[in-house]
Amino acid sequence: MSPETSWDGKPIASEPPFGCTVVVYRRKGPGWEFLLLHRAHNGPQDEGDWAWTPPAGSRQPGESPDECAVRELSEEAGVSAQVRATEHGSPEWVVFRAEAGTGVEVILHDSEHDRFEWVRLDDALRKCSPPPVARAIALVAGDLA
Repeated sequence: MSPETSWDGKPIASEPPFGCTVVVYRRKGPGWEFLLLHRAHNGPQDEGDWAWTPPAGSRQPGESPDECAVRELSEEAGVSAQVRATEHGSPEWVVFRAEAGTGVEVILHDSEHDRFEWVRLDDALRKCSPPPVARAIALVAGDLA
């Protein structure tokens, strides 16, 4: 039996955790900003202002969750940062956090995303969908307070 594949045809790990989300944040004045990526238009389900998410993706076979987080952050945002697992995920999906410097350059490398924004927490929570994505950001933000 062949493993499932991601949207770009890469194999997905057949055992949990299946992937990760990396909540990337940076200090901005007295508060924090969060990096959101906008999904490129792949049909009606991915069009519109709601289609925002932190860097995230499926774990490949033989890849550790930490390796997955570093790879996804690099592939999707061109960012190299120290990632730290949080307690906010599940056995199936790990939530990481990564602090970026104020001068970090975001470079979108693949066709999965067409733009990015650094936003305050309230905007991140409003824009992200589905609700578990926004919840991960809110929980990491709570750790920063």
